[in-house]
Amino acid sequence: MNYGFVIDARKCIGCHACTVACKSENEVPLGVNRTWVKYVEKGSFPNTRRHFTVLRCNHCEEPPCVDICPVEALHRREDGIVDFDARRCIGCKACGQACPYGALYIDPETKTSAKCNYCAHRKEVGLKPACVAICPQQAIVSGDLDDPSSPISLLVSTEKTMVRRPEKGTRPKLFYINGDGASLDPMMAPPAQAYHWSSQSRGVGHFAKYCLDGDSSHHGAPAQQPPQAIKGSSTFARRVYDAPSKGAVWGWEVPAYVWSKAVSAGTFLLLFVLTAVMGLSLPDTLQWAAWGVSLLFLSLTGGLLVKDLDRPDRFVSVMLRPQFGSWLVRGGYTITGFGAFLALWGAGRFFALPAVETAALWGGALLALVTAVYTAFLFGSAKGRDFWQSPLLSLHMLVNSLIAGGSAMALAGFATGMDEAVAGAVRMLLAVSFVLHLAIMGVELYGKHPSASSGRAADIIRHGALRQQFWGGSVVMGNLLPLLAALVSPDPALLALAALLGLAGVFFTEKVWVLAPQSVPLS
Repeated sequence: MNYGFVIDARKCIGCHACTVACKSENEVPLGVNRTWVKYVEKGSFPNTRRHFTVLRCNHCEEPPCVDICPVEALHRREDGIVDFDARRCIGCKACGQACPYGALYIDPETKTSAKCNYCAHRKEVGLKPACVAICPQQAIVSGDLDDPSSPISLLVSTEKTMVRRPEKGTRPKLFYINGDGASLDPMMAPPAQAYHWSSQSRGVGHFAKYCLDGDSSHHGAPAQQPPQAIKGSSTFARRVYDAPSKGAVWGWEVPAYVWSKAVSAGTFLLLFVLTAVMGLSLPDTLQWAAWGVSLLFLSLTGGLLVKDLDRPDRFVSVMLRPQFGSWLVRGGYTITGFGAFLALWGAGRFFALPAVETAALWGGALLALVTAVYTAFLFGSAKGRDFWQSPLLSLHMLVNSLIAGGSAMALAGFATGMDEAVAGAVRMLLAVSFVLHLAIMGVELYGKHPSASSGRAADIIRHGALRQQFWGGSVVMGNLLPLLAALVSPDPALLALAALLGLAGVFFTEKVWVLAPQSVPLS
């Protein structure tokens, strides 16, 4: 069996009966939806037409939400239904980033992910999904796609159908008959303006909704944008009714954790490069200071990771009931291993065991490298956010870690003392990292983008609501000024100032890189 849906747009009248039935059947709280209807209007008065589009989980053959879930709370059943187990969910919200269709949400009551599950409890007793049973026009058809005689199979085989975002390779099983392109592609008909109940001031769960690309007076309302002309036509499409936006589900905790992780991994990497690679002799106080900074910020990283969860009480499930295909799990084990090598290095040095210290230095450097870049693979598995699919993201994360680690090492050296050779090496590494970082950001923002949503995220960083944080905080304060300070003088105080600016710049960079893609609508 292989269950799916067909939405017949020729019959849908936009009555919202499916939304109401879904909410009643599944006790869906206010402010969130498993099934919802979007209205898009085309044309100019009086020659206009309104299109109704039912949106929900696509029950994909290759569901990215299942792949990214660290605790197997989401799973694809043998009958093709993508179901979830709220008892396992830790509220990491990664599934919402992975879904290209915006189908998942955090339940404000249980603090766990939820979505359409095909009314699996009804299917198991021979009933149709609630939305199918209630639709007065029979515009929603469900059934077994593998049964050639089923009504849904006959529709798919005899009618011209379309699916949403087929380029994502998810093989969705929600088919639209006479589907309207501007309704199915959120980039073709973005919200034209804020209107009654078109948005909500705060997201569900513990996170606040960010106002990224609109007037802050609307508390995160969608951007005020003109109607969009359909490519190759003079017709205008505008979204006039939709479900509330979920906002930025990964808030300040995520860029903060990426920043603290960069400081921890980068500091130990610098310790390894200066001693094992460049053969410099660092004072004991500086080595202990670097070790302490790395350990402290790694602990902070773990704390921020737990704080970002909507169900932090279930965090241990990541380690005890892991889904090893998820980069959240791989990252958790990497951080744990890195912490173990840090402890081993400290023990080897304290008890004067050179062999243990050397082994821990090399092993810790390797895991520090993985710790620095694994987030790029986590973001890359979030298929809903095209901007994070950049092949340069791993290098971006690594260079940010070198800047953060070099800055931390410079500050530790300023506090504890370091000779001119070490200071010169740190200054050189920082200067090279600043230049490389500017080049990478330039390519990511001004290079060719694979999709409209990726380009839109880049535009928000360059010219949108995040432009001041990017140009002022990241480019000028976080890269150009510290680069200038590192080059003009060998003064330790000036190097320390450059380090402080560099640390601030890494945070601003990660903040805009995390928030901007989340402002691009998925549905």
